[in-house]
Amino acid sequence: MYDIFFREKVEILKQSGQYRNFVTLNRICGKYPLANITANHSSAVVWCSNDYLGMSQHPIVRQAVHKAVDLYGAGAGGSRNIGGNYELFEQLESSLAEWHNKEAALVFPTGFSSNDATLQCLLHLMDDVVIISDELNHASIINGIRAVNVQKEIYRHNDVKHLEEIISAYPSEMKKIIVFESVYSMDGDVSPIPEIINLAKKYNAMTFLDEVHAIGIYGNKGAGKANEMHVADQIDIIQGTMGKAIGLIGGYIASSAIVIDTIRSFATGFIFTTSLPPAVVAGCLASLNYIKDHQELRDNLHTKTMLLRFALDEMQIPVMPCSSTHVLPILIGNADKCRAAAERLLKKHHVYLQPINFPSVPVGTERFRVNATPNHTREQITHLAASLRETFEFFEIPFVTQKCKTAEII
Repeated sequence: MYDIFFREKVEILKQSGQYRNFVTLNRICGKYPLANITANHSSAVVWCSNDYLGMSQHPIVRQAVHKAVDLYGAGAGGSRNIGGNYELFEQLESSLAEWHNKEAALVFPTGFSSNDATLQCLLHLMDDVVIISDELNHASIINGIRAVNVQKEIYRHNDVKHLEEIISAYPSEMKKIIVFESVYSMDGDVSPIPEIINLAKKYNAMTFLDEVHAIGIYGNKGAGKANEMHVADQIDIIQGTMGKAIGLIGGYIASSAIVIDTIRSFATGFIFTTSLPPAVVAGCLASLNYIKDHQELRDNLHTKTMLLRFALDEMQIPVMPCSSTHVLPILIGNADKCRAAAERLLKKHHVYLQPINFPSVPVGTERFRVNATPNHTREQITHLAASLRETFEFFEIPFVTQKCKTAEII
């Protein structure tokens, strides 16, 4: 009975094009972005990793991880309350707080949990509160909001006028939280952070900013988009991750000392979970401190992104015009073709790209999410553009000149 029920659910996913197929590959240490493909014992170039700066394989990071394993072992031994609060946690949180010019920071096991647990905690603690969320916010934000029975509002993506229409309808004395991201990972666009801050001040609201796709890449020492716009000090809570540019795993929030102490004391998603292994924390700390001091990583990333944009443009590959960052969404516009194109790119051209279909993006906007890193070579960039050109021709996917009207309205 139950197997039949679950089989029907999975079959619905397959028929709708939402079923996710995993490609088994092993990234080659020291040779990123190369990976070994288990199925045919060949290699491929990875073009869709969140390891934006290649720090997961950096010698400084690996040495820190090895040293911590030898000192502390492989696991944390429990939650930070039960297993003990390693000194490494305090060092990492101090470095994160300094990065964002905040009084304190708090580290979580994942970026997902730092959003989910913090938002749930805030909403459980506050009575008479409304949370107002951008419609394209990440699933971790949505999960945290949905878990609590409070007033919820959704504003159109990056639409400040719509946000003001919503927030102005609530009394000034009512508690309000505006939650949004700086760089949106599927479109590669940037939110109007200063304008949202101004509305928050005008209508007495807290601001919660997810910077996971911006930290390490933008701003002074890589401190994010709010820092780049010189408004980070006006954001109440900044959330970030160690799973992208920092290159490992983990999440965090940075804020005032009392906000951090409140979340540390009340957030069940923090209190009752095993903490990150000390070796991972050591790697995060080494990576973070290296990123802060090496602007050339960011400069190289932006140079490679520019070269990739140029190469794709030369081949008339449709990068969606919403993108103004290192994230380059390439429009396919059909779920079946997106999956088939990804398979052809891997098998024929040794290019790994993951198809992005509904519900991650709206139907009709299926895409590849491409990003260069400092580790990608000019030759690999040229090869990717040529491989996409051949694949587009093979599946009769429209090129940029044929798709401009559609792309302009996305």
